[in-house]
Amino acid sequence: MSTYKNLPAPSPEQGLNRYLQEIRRFPMLEPEEEYMLAKRWVDHEDSGAAHKLVTSHLRLAAKIAMGYRGYGLPQAEVISEANVGLMQAVKRFDPERGFRLATYAMWWIRASIQEYILRSWSLVKMGTTSAQKKLFFNLRKAKARIGVLEDGDMRPDNVARIATDLGVTEDDVVSMNRRMSGGDASLNAMIGSADDSSTEWIDWLEDKEADQADDYAERDELEVRREMLTQAMDTLNDRERDILAERRLADEPLTLEQLSERYGVSRERIRQIEVRAFEKVQERMRELAAERGLLEPA
Repeated sequence: MSTYKNLPAPSPEQGLNRYLQEIRRFPMLEPEEEYMLAKRWVDHEDSGAAHKLVTSHLRLAAKIAMGYRGYGLPQAEVISEANVGLMQAVKRFDPERGFRLATYAMWWIRASIQEYILRSWSLVKMGTTSAQKKLFFNLRKAKARIGVLEDGDMRPDNVARIATDLGVTEDDVVSMNRRMSGGDASLNAMIGSADDSSTEWIDWLEDKEADQADDYAERDELEVRREMLTQAMDTLNDRERDILAERRLADEPLTLEQLSERYGVSRERIRQIEVRAFEKVQERMRELAAERGLLEPA
């Protein structure tokens, strides 16, 4: 969109600290103002309205981009990709759907960043299968969940557990872990060039200014996901719904053995029902997200 020629842009020369300070000058929008601006863009392609929608959400794009700082890529480029996703969101946003732009934009921002990371990490048989993408974006969370916080090779039992949880091979886990180890940036690293005021990453992440728009967007997105999950679960029969809920949604999941006794079938049959039910829910969730304009139809 040529509308955005005058957007502030992060660059190594400028320093991220200066960029983050610059985007804070753009005010948050009240719901009514956001709706009217969006309508002006949809109905009349008002470039000024679109520009205001984008600039008021640059902080959201930067905040999401910060969550991807552990992949060893220039932070300025990650933020730029986040802004591309934000612009795409504004271009496609329909204010009549009933949710805020921030909720809608989160999906596009994350998708844009993830595509950029995957393009950049295409070295050494990175691969593009859905399983490899899942591993790439979830390995750190999987390690943290089982208490593996240090870099370097993991114990075989931890590798096996992560491979099972994420549905990939143990070799894939070992290979990806070796590529990604050592890429995390310290939260106490300085932002900006030497002539910038002394500011650490954590200073910005702990932004003490009002961030109710971000909080609202996160709550709104959670509500949207919950609503879609409820609708997706309706595609299952009673047994599928019960097994999936007991295995994947319960605070204390039941074992295959416990469910096999409940239904009088083998553990392997319970596992098959669980996997199929999960695939059906995933497929329906994707359909619902596409219907709501939250991602491109397959």
